[in-house]
Amino acid sequence: MSTYVFSDVHGHRAPLERVLGRISPSDDDRFFCLGDMIDRGPDPIGVLRLVRSLPNVHVLMGNHEDLMISCLDNPHDPLATMNWGINGGAATSDGLANMPVDEANELVSWVQGLPRWDQVVVGDTRYLLVHAGVCLDAQEPDVWDEDSAAAYLSAQDGEDLSWIREEFWGAPHGLSREDGSGPIVVAGHTPTPYLERMTKDVDRSPMDERGLAQMVRVGKDRWDIDCCAAGGHGIGQVLVLRLDDGEEFYEPVGEGE
Repeated sequence: MSTYVFSDVHGHRAPLERVLGRISPSDDDRFFCLGDMIDRGPDPIGVLRLVRSLPNVHVLMGNHEDLMISCLDNPHDPLATMNWGINGGAATSDGLANMPVDEANELVSWVQGLPRWDQVVVGDTRYLLVHAGVCLDAQEPDVWDEDSAAAYLSAQDGEDLSWIREEFWGAPHGLSREDGSGPIVVAGHTPTPYLERMTKDVDRSPMDERGLAQMVRVGKDRWDIDCCAAGGHGIGQVLVLRLDDGEEFYEPVGEGE
């Protein structure tokens, strides 16, 4: 059994499909999608369907799903409509409108029920999985275990879990301790090239030798896996990260996909 995590596909179904084809997951594998499946790219509905089809999949609410739900729940609120629209919601809105009503309603209902955090232990490491990050000012538990990690994440503001950026990535330290204990936070939301103006504590350049975005580790315990798929062809990639051994599976976003 292997454990995979990915985030911020943003409607780019084709590269996600290709990278999953290379991985060829088994029924025993498990997947964690950290949100932002929709908007910007050409096939957000296809991404939603594909993600739901994965074995043992756990999916989180991203800020773009949050924008969608806010708009659909408040159809007469011009601010909610504008916020979703200026953030690339047209492709998703059009896709939902072109679906059978029952299927569209069922898909939206599924998104409405998505959680904002999860956790998983792989080997000896505990991973806290969120879309955007956590508020590092929150009180940390004395000992990190399943219950204390759940309490820590449950106490977080949902807005932070889905929207936080500079306060998380730019903080001088994360949750690791001097003895090396503590969890690793895996998040997306912030395209890795943006980290260059937030922190210098990175393990490598956010751009690979081809000029495509790649994942970056900030310090020992903050991993950014948003590889700029929203930016499209020429800079964006879809990453699926295997937590068991750190293997990174990338697929560039092709032109027009």
